[in-house]
Amino acid sequence: MSRKVVRTSKFRHVFGQAAKADQCYDDIRISQMTWDSNFCSVNPKFVAMIVDASGGGAFMVLPLNKTGRIDMSYPTVCGHTAPVLDIEFCPHNDNIIASSSEDCSVMIWEIPDGGLTTSLTEPVVKLEGHSKRVGILSWHPTAHNVLMSTRLLMSTTCPCTAARRARREWDTCPREAWRSTNVKSPGSSINSTRGNASRLS
Repeated sequence: MSRKVVRTSKFRHVFGQAAKADQCYDDIRISQMTWDSNFCSVNPKFVAMIVDASGGGAFMVLPLNKTGRIDMSYPTVCGHTAPVLDIEFCPHNDNIIASSSEDCSVMIWEIPDGGLTTSLTEPVVKLEGHSKRVGILSWHPTAHNVLMSTRLLMSTTCPCTAARRARREWDTCPREAWRSTNVKSPGSSINSTRGNASRLS
């Protein structure tokens, strides 16, 4: 006769409770792109989601308190000519968000304090220099206005002395000081990025 052994767990009798409909975001057409991205970015003011768009790429930026059913005609950020692959809010300014796309560009956007009232089509800055689609973005965690962008495979980019292999770091201030350097690196691939304040200075 065998006895079943049940593993003990402090979470064994813990059950979650679904949020009410008025506390959720509903009717948002999330992008169907197959890319290893979060498709979402959040900060203390806004939540941004990459959405389906015809004729280019777009993402939606909502104030955190705007929950419930979202109207299909809600304004979007739609300046890219191909699908948006990644979005990332700046850690130092809650109104600044970067987006990358299959159109080989990175765009920096400034979201008004109350959120969007009309669609945003003109970025504050458009960064070009990648030869292939840009799939990963990451802001420097401690240095203001430093953004890294890369594509999945390591073979294109790396701009300043702090950068390492196949990534492009953009110094977003001042605007006339934009610079980039291309570095080819055989072999590996980048799947995600995170900054380390002690090593990225």
